Order: sequence, then C-alpha cells, then structure tokens
Amino acid sequence: MKDREERMPRDERASHGPVRESGRPLLEVRGLSISFIQYDRGLRRRRITPIIGLDLEVIRGEVLAVIGSSGSGKSLLAHAVLGILPSNAEVGGDLYFEGSELSPQRQAELRGERIALVPQSVNFLDPLIRVGRQVAPPRARKNGSRDEVARILERYHLDEEAGRLYPFQLSGGMARRVLVSTAVISGADLIIADEPTPGLHPAVVRETLSHLRELADEGRGVMLITHDLEEGLTIADRVGVFYAGTTLEVAPASAFSGEGEGLLHPYTRALWRALPRNGFRPLRGSQPPPDSLPRGCLFRPRCPLSTPHCSEERPPLRRSGDNQVRCIHVA
Repeated sequence: MKDREERMPRDERASHGPVRESGRPLLEVRGLSISFIQYDRGLRRRRITPIIGLDLEVIRGEVLAVIGSSGSGKSLLAHAVLGILPSNAEVGGDLYFEGSELSPQRQAELRGERIALVPQSVNFLDPLIRVGRQVAPPRARKNGSRDEVARILERYHLDEEAGRLYPFQLSGGMARRVLVSTAVISGADLIIADEPTPGLHPAVVRETLSHLRELADEGRGVMLITHDLEEGLTIADRVGVFYAGTTLEVAPASAFSGEGEGLLHPYTRALWRALPRNGFRPLRGSQPPPDSLPRGCLFRPRCPLSTPHCSEERPPLRRSGDNQVRCIHVA
C-alpha cells in the first residue's frame, strides 16, 4: 500500500478540548468523485456525478461536522469511505486511513472494526437477528459476554427486554438508538454518524451527541453528518460545508459566530445567516442537480461575488488562515 507524501496542513484548534494526536490525519479524502450511469427514456445513457472533486480530512480527537443540503453528497461520502457504494458506482480520487491507501480489500477488513457507521436508515439492522446480537461487538459474541451488551443498551435507555426483540418490534426512536449503540460499542477508531438523531426525543438527542463528543475526547475521530448546522455546532471542532457534491469550506466551529466574519465562502456565510437566530436571511436559487452542474465554480450561479473568471475552472480547496476554502475571491 502506498503512503501519502504531500499533506494539507492540519487544523490545530480545538474548541472542545479533545485528545489530539500529532502527525497524519486519521482519514483523508482527496479529489473524490463518484459517478453513476443512468438509463433514460429510449434507453439513452446519461452520467450523473453527485460527488465531484471532494476533499476532507478527519483528525483523531475531533468531531468534524459535515453540513449540507439534501443531494450535496454527505451520505455518499460515508458509503465511499466504508466501501459500500452500489456496484455501478465509478469512483475516482484517493482515500487514506492512517496514511495508507484505503483499498477495497482494506475497507472490508476495517469495516465494522476500526471504521464504524451509524447509518441514516434503520433498514441497516438485520431483520432476522435479535437486537442484542447486533449490538454485541465481535469480541463479545466470541466470548459469550452479555454484560457489555446490557451495559450499552442501558446507556441508550434500552432495557434487557429490548435486546431480545427483533428490529421490526422496535419503535423508530428505539431503532435509531440501537444503531448508535452498535457503532459506539465497536471500539472503532473512526465513527461516521450519518444523521443519527432524527426522530429521537430531545433529551436522547443531547445524550447521543454527548456520547459522540466523548468518543472524540477519548482519541477517536468522529464524522457527524447532519443537515442541522446548529446541532452540529454543539459538539464540533470543525465544520465541513458541502455543496453540489464538493467541499466549499472547512472552518473551525468557533468561526460560526456574530455575522460570520470568520467564515470565508459566501455559501457558508449564507447558511449561517439563514438560521432563525441570525435573522433568517435566505439565499436565492437552489443547488444544481448532479446531471446539470455549471462550468467553473459550482456555486457561481447563486454567488453574489461571481465574475466571469468564476466560470473558467473549479477552484481548488486551499488553506486560508484556520480555514480551507474553495473560492478565487479569498486571499
């Protein structure tokens, strides 16, 4: 396996005081592109590219919140890292875990062991296996230990009886708590939580997010995928902002304050200012579909700073102070 030689400087700021390790990032995503071939009427083929030139990294000891609207590529990124994309997906770019290439073989070896997913859909639970067996990590299953399963179920307000149920017997909120517990108990170094809290009681939401924060503080890396910026900011160290399948900005969580003076990309500032607490100032237009992407900067048709130069090429993600930003207008 090959090692990554050239690395983007890492962000050293930690607003929540996590355990951070020096050296290479835990996960690196460089120039990731994902395409699918679809058949239209008359069996005409068309290519759609829901992720294009996406860059990101997750560092041990941090929570990276990934923010973006539906269709921005958040869940596809999670599936690409785990190697569970559909067979018709065409993938380009590079993925690295602890500095070594994340090949399909290595993804299979690490999946569920050192890289764990809290999936968005409760359909990821096996309908034919009782909940307790699905929560139990491989080591507990081998040793026949029930204490660890009972402890983790209790932590997520699931009694021993819940462990004897099948997924179809769970309520929606219970099923989501089970999904979170399976990743937490796995002992994984990298946890990818894909919209882990919809449908949960507010108290359980706070507890779930608190547990993810604790895992980062213990030295693991956590990628929290969410459409709720305010929710992500409660535990995040950094925030990655996705748009039309690419990363427009990665900023410290502390930059989301005031009028967003610490935010560099116009879209990131627009997201921040659109929150109700910031005056609910919506942005005109909508995100382009993956089969009709504009030339140059993907945000260009909606950007107040757009110039003819913005249509010439897609700008790279580059460092500017504590941020990484994809915009030619940022010094």
